[in-house]
Amino acid sequence: MKFYYLIFTIFFFPFIGVVQTNFNGNWEGIIIRAGYPIEKGTLLYLELEAVNGFFSGYSREEIVNTDKYALKRISGSAKGDIITFKQVSIQKSSISSRIKWCRFQAELTFNKNTGYLEGNYESIDCKRVIGKIILYRTDVKLVKENVSEKGQYWFNEFLYGINEELNAPEIRITEREEFVFQPVFFEFDESDIRPEHLVFIDEMIKVIKGHSDLRVKVIGHTDSDGTDDYNINLSKERAESIIQYFVHHGLQADRLKFDFKGEKAPIDTNSTSQGKQRNRRVDFSFI
Repeated sequence: MKFYYLIFTIFFFPFIGVVQTNFNGNWEGIIIRAGYPIEKGTLLYLELEAVNGFFSGYSREEIVNTDKYALKRISGSAKGDIITFKQVSIQKSSISSRIKWCRFQAELTFNKNTGYLEGNYESIDCKRVIGKIILYRTDVKLVKENVSEKGQYWFNEFLYGINEELNAPEIRITEREEFVFQPVFFEFDESDIRPEHLVFIDEMIKVIKGHSDLRVKVIGHTDSDGTDDYNINLSKERAESIIQYFVHHGLQADRLKFDFKGEKAPIDTNSTSQGKQRNRRVDFSFI
């Protein structure tokens, strides 16, 4: 038995290694020089082609709200979730007396949870120039011509995502597709949000913030206790309490719609206390 275990150890474990992240393709994001706010960063685009752990490609840097740019050749290596590269040469650049295009080297790590590729850089040519790089995967190809037709419209969305601590766009798509709605339940004759529902509500807010075209509908309900008029008003108050929470946590009012049904749309019987509890709720849907 020990003999077979030794053979298994020798022949199996050499094949166990670090899972290699696929860095091939295009990335975009920002270079943030140390001591500068993120809003003053330089836009960065990468085009990578990796083979057997080594890669080559291009980087393009752009000054925000200008036509100033630099196209550089890069080379480096990848291992697991980490890439290390340097800018080998400047292929093209706009000329300006106020701008000096410096080459840099960087080590970046891909975070599978957030979808961001980020790390630190330091200049090869310019003294005491260091900082941070944040990138995310994109389907848009890097532009090698003087003028970029892509534009810089994405930059404000990028800043918004970073400031709101949202994940990278590809992760947000998955979050939206896999998001599962659940009712938010209320105590008898109450419209205050119960604390145990806040985690779910906060997750929904994050999904909505991650998609500028997404709106949410909030529908209030009650059990059958009380008059129709009273229950209509109570279901409205429950929906409004959710709306107020949304707005207080950064969602714009024009992205929210609410409705209230009173006792007219139960999901369970009103003849038991358990059924009534399930009917005292707010439902949600994306629109």
